[in-house]
Amino acid sequence: MVLAAIAVLTVMLAEFQDEASSELSGALTDRDALKAEYLARSGVNLSRLLIAAEPTIRTAIAPLFMMMRMKAPQIPVWEFSDRVLGAFNDEEGGQEFTALAGVDLSEGKNLGIKDGRFEVVIVDEDAKLNMNIAARGDAFSEQRLALQLVGLMMGDQYNPLFEQRDQDGQYSDRQSICSALIDWADPDENLFSCDVGSTVMASTTGSEDAFYSFVKPPYRRKNAAYDSLEELRMVRGVGDDFWATFIDPEPGNPKKRVATVWGQGAVNVNTANPQTLLAVVCAAGPQSTVCTDPAKAQTFLMVVGLIRNFTAGAPLFGSPKEFIKVLKGQGLIGPMFASLGIEPVQFLSESEAEKMITTESKVFSIYADGIVPGFRRKTRVRIHTVVDFRAAPAPGYAPVPGSASTGSSTGSAPGSINTTSGAGSGTTATQGIAAATAPNPGGAIIYWRIE
Repeated sequence: MVLAAIAVLTVMLAEFQDEASSELSGALTDRDALKAEYLARSGVNLSRLLIAAEPTIRTAIAPLFMMMRMKAPQIPVWEFSDRVLGAFNDEEGGQEFTALAGVDLSEGKNLGIKDGRFEVVIVDEDAKLNMNIAARGDAFSEQRLALQLVGLMMGDQYNPLFEQRDQDGQYSDRQSICSALIDWADPDENLFSCDVGSTVMASTTGSEDAFYSFVKPPYRRKNAAYDSLEELRMVRGVGDDFWATFIDPEPGNPKKRVATVWGQGAVNVNTANPQTLLAVVCAAGPQSTVCTDPAKAQTFLMVVGLIRNFTAGAPLFGSPKEFIKVLKGQGLIGPMFASLGIEPVQFLSESEAEKMITTESKVFSIYADGIVPGFRRKTRVRIHTVVDFRAAPAPGYAPVPGSASTGSSTGSAPGSINTTSGAGSGTTATQGIAAATAPNPGGAIIYWRIE
């Protein structure tokens, strides 16, 4: 009886210990996950502050460019976010900030993080091809996107990709995939024709749903803007091979991504990667040698990559006109491009080419990872948010509480106090809604995802 009792108690004790250990481990995991989430949120908010401060930084260095009779370009401060924001990070980040600014952080207050850190990667969405241009519904936007997609896929080295069956068991050529990407987002019911052999593209009377009605299970195209990048996988012909070639070549490095569903629509030529830049050039000048000769295209990609590495992210072009002049072999650095093997580009229309490009970005993706180390484990939470700065006022803007009920977006100076108070709960609620929708110097969040 004693041995049996001891055996039963041993089993009960082992079970109790196992349950207690599991509950403790779960509680610690939840605690660290919550802490990591708020570390990531801190990284997002600090990144928004950094981007919002760029115009102020640009104004400070504008006199240097005025001496050279040049307009001060946008400074890509987001490329150095890990160092600039290091003062608010852990000890390692503080050391990187000290090395950058030469400032002793020990004299500061409320700086740094203990028992955790955040890692931030800011991606310029205006440096990528925007698939949502087609959602505007006008023929010019659809043709512009079609030309960019044709320029992106036209290389002969991609022929094997279009000569095999896609994920649905169908053969999808360049024209079919280009049309499918546009038809998914455009608001009409007509099939858009992307003729890779001609620059004249138009809608036909064919049905857009002819393909999707035969897949299992069948579904309809959306006829509205893409909500996320993953939605592109629902489009005909966008399988894993196509995704890895033309959408996201390196999933672990979002800066290498080629396509986007956010952004202004125009591509920032100062920050676009070489593959995206080649697509824009071929859209504006499809008969140029860099678009018709695979060897010249590879030379273009190599030269642009070398120049980007040499300039370390510094902007080269102050306006779209300067970019066009350089590719035509004109301007200060145009002859240098020609000497490196890039022949001048013959643009179909320089005015239309200027509409495709920009030199200032307004929409950014922020990938913030909150990291909390633990015993034999590391808790990581990622927040991906997209922030639109197109309607963002200058830093220091603050909405006037007394004018919120009228929907006004006027602002007051920093530190000013408004003594107007609401007469009732309805007024307070109206003010709260107006304050939440008022322009924010930190931009407007248009996408938010926690992983």
